[in-house]
Amino acid sequence: MPVEPREPLRTTDAAGYGLDDLLRRKQAYGLATSVVIPARNEAATVAGVVGALAPLRDAGLVDELVVIDSLSVDDTAAVARAAGATVVHVADVHPAVAALPGKGEAMWRGLLATTGDLVAFCDADVLDALPTYALGLLGTMLVHEDVHLVKGFYRRPIVAEDGTVEEHGGRVTELTARPFLNLYRPELGAFVQPLAGEWSGRRSLLETLSFPVGYGVEIGVLLDAHAAVGLAGMAQCDLGVRTHRRQSQQALGVMAAQVLAAAGRRVGIVPVGDAMRQFGIDDHAPTDTALAILERPPASTLLA
Repeated sequence: MPVEPREPLRTTDAAGYGLDDLLRRKQAYGLATSVVIPARNEAATVAGVVGALAPLRDAGLVDELVVIDSLSVDDTAAVARAAGATVVHVADVHPAVAALPGKGEAMWRGLLATTGDLVAFCDADVLDALPTYALGLLGTMLVHEDVHLVKGFYRRPIVAEDGTVEEHGGRVTELTARPFLNLYRPELGAFVQPLAGEWSGRRSLLETLSFPVGYGVEIGVLLDAHAAVGLAGMAQCDLGVRTHRRQSQQALGVMAAQVLAAAGRRVGIVPVGDAMRQFGIDDHAPTDTALAILERPPASTLLA
């Protein structure tokens, strides 16, 4: 049976956006912008990320540059503040609900803690962050008024423990997210990196979406945005290069389980487990890790 042709996905390039043009568009449309950086124990790298994006705030393209400190036990908050970011602790946002550890939790509270019409999210563990991240993520929505969600993509070298650079990252994408999307939402198979931590959206859309509290947030938002605005309301943007540290296979297994839980919910498969059992490489000793698979309600329900 022949494979049906897939609807093309709008793809842009951050290198094609000029700061002056985006500033004119932002002023003409009367839009405010926010960049949210969720961070947990990222004292070693968060200053570099903030430093890369701060010039865009100083130039007026970014109105809010906010680091959400996700229950860190190191100096992440102090380092981010010294680098020029506004730092907000997750527990101080909507304190009526106790804060949980988790990337999606920090992003959800980051949405609540900011006011921009356009909101971009950037990871705090990047070793070579660039201002083009925000230029591309915000620029795509400033240039294309019908785009409501933008996913970044990039070359993904990873740094091993010995400091050597290996070219290919994205194991959870290739072994979990991409197979799932191609099987159950094939039109979303057009996204180069569906789990990219660098992405953006219009507040009018984001406040209507649920946020998984853990690593399922990217695929959960992607699937829900597709249901809300269709592929025509989405885009992806080439952001260049993004280098980050290698994670262990065990850590990626826990991440993959959270991704699968969020994705499965959106096709009617409700998880019945809430922990990941893994085994030691040499002694096969079992270890159970709790999975962050709860979901936060749409921000609009709280604001109402």
